[in-house]
Formats: sequence, C-alpha cells, structure tokens
Amino acid sequence: LPAPLHFRSLAAVVLAMLRPRLAHAGRRWFSAASASPAQLLRQALKAPEILVAPGCYDAFTATLIDKASFQACYLSGAGVSYSHTGRPDVGLVTQTEMVSRIAAVAEAVQIPIIADGDTGYGNAVNVMRTVKMYEQVGCSAIQLEDQQFPKRCGHLAGKELISAAEMAGKVRAACDARRSSDFVVIARTDALATHGMDEALARAELYVEAGADVIFVESPAGREDLEAVAVRLGGRVPLLANMVEGGKTPLFTNKELEEMGYAVVIYPNAILRGVAKVGADILEDLKSKDTTRESLHMMRNFKELNKLLGIDQFREFESKYLRSEE
Repeated sequence: LPAPLHFRSLAAVVLAMLRPRLAHAGRRWFSAASASPAQLLRQALKAPEILVAPGCYDAFTATLIDKASFQACYLSGAGVSYSHTGRPDVGLVTQTEMVSRIAAVAEAVQIPIIADGDTGYGNAVNVMRTVKMYEQVGCSAIQLEDQQFPKRCGHLAGKELISAAEMAGKVRAACDARRSSDFVVIARTDALATHGMDEALARAELYVEAGADVIFVESPAGREDLEAVAVRLGGRVPLLANMVEGGKTPLFTNKELEEMGYAVVIYPNAILRGVAKVGADILEDLKSKDTTRESLHMMRNFKELNKLLGIDQFREFESKYLRSEE
C-alpha cells in the first residue's frame, strides 16, 4: 500500500477494532518515574491485573499501541516477516533484521518492548549474542523457543523441536548474557502440538529450572489446556498466553485469561490482520470507484495522522532551534 493510505486506514479502523477486544487492559501508572522499561515490565508481570501487549511490526504500529495507552508492545517475528519480506513466518527473518526493528521501535516509544527471538538464531552461544544485541538497542524481554531452525509459526503444522536439554542450555545462556538482571527471558515450548501436554509441561518445568522468567506454552487447543498449564506452573513463574485470531487457540477475553492464572497476553498480529483487510478494501474501492473518496471513513485524515505522529512537537523544535532568516 502507499504509505499515507496504509497508515491512515490503520490508525482509523484497526485501532477501533482493537479497542473493544483489548479494553480490559486499562492503563497502569508506576510510582517509579525513573524506572527503566525492563523494570516496568517486571513490575507489570507481578501485578494482579494481566498485562496486555498488542503486537507491532514497526515503529508506527508501536506508536499506535503507545498512544492507545497500553503498557507494553510485542514485536512479532511473524509480523516482521509479513511486513518486511512479504512472506509467511517460516524462519526467513534474520537476527540483524529483528535488531534493526527493535531499535526503530525503541526510538519511537518508551513502553517496554517484548521481542520475538525465534530460536535465538543458532545454538546457545549464538543466543548469548542475540540477547546482548536485543538488550543493547532497547528491548526489555526476549522470547526464545525450542523449535529447530528454520522455525515456523507456532500455529502452523510441520514443527520440529530440539531436545529439552539443548533448549535449557539456551535459556541458561540467555540469562547469563543479559547485562541487567531486569531484562526478561521468556521461554516458549512448542511441544504441546508435537508431543502432547505431558512433554510440554515437563519442558516448561525444565526451562523454569534453567532460569526462565516467563513461560509460554504455545498453541493450547482450548480452556482445558490453558488451565492445565496454569495448574502445573501457576504461582511459580508468570505465564504468557498467545491470542492468534484464527489460530489453534480459541480467543478468550483478557479477564478470562487473568482468572485462569496468566500474567501476560500477547496479540501478535491483530493490527496487521486489520491492515490486510482494510488495505484490501481501500484498494478495491480505488479500483472499482476510481477514487478513494468513498474510503475516507476508513482513514485518518492528513492532519489527524500528523498530529498522532507528533507534528506539533517537531514544530516546537523548529521554532526553538532553527534560526529564522532575516
């Protein structure tokens, strides 16, 4: 999509779609104004209310999340793959491409960034460098998974796993590599889909013992699976739930997940899916009606979009720092 068309439709329609679904998130206010984003994330993970982290794929979508008053964003590897390569989430995105996206998001927003680290881009030694790079550019948490490389979306068929012992080594390496103990290491297991619940829970427990700060069991098939994870691990470590529209896990409300015992929920590509639908509708209107005039209700107008992106602040900068010509 042309950039202005893409952004306006996204801001006007997709956020409107998201607000009712994510309304329970609310806004948290932390007393420690000087706390780092990673410290704020750790505080949120300990709070009684579930932390809702909508997914972003670039600085613009992270800005939308921030402006909507959410307290964290999730940089989705799938979202980066969709938006950067125009391809599905099948392990095409590289470490440096993710680091570049994290840096751009960190420049745009101050809220904590939870970033997808896929398999860590290699073995445990590679994981150490990945953690250092993520943390250095402003990430507050990394998510690592126990799939073989090249990995694929957790809601796709055909996944293959590394051994539990190898993944535990990656978790230990990630914890040892972080510069600050506030940096959060999230361990994800995909074993539920490939080996069943017993193996998934056994792996999750091993990753907790290895030092994982948060556990993410991917692709529960329903409430029974979600509750089984919470019964086994709840109270020992914060649990993450993944709401993928059209994925293997049914959509539950944030409140329902909170009551099950989950501390954080991500919506990795809700915005992107909205963009795909709204963008296609606008293009269809342009093709069939010879104008975008009939699509204005799906867009933020030029002035609104610039205001959203902080044009007033930049005008203040210009007034303060640029010398006027006599």
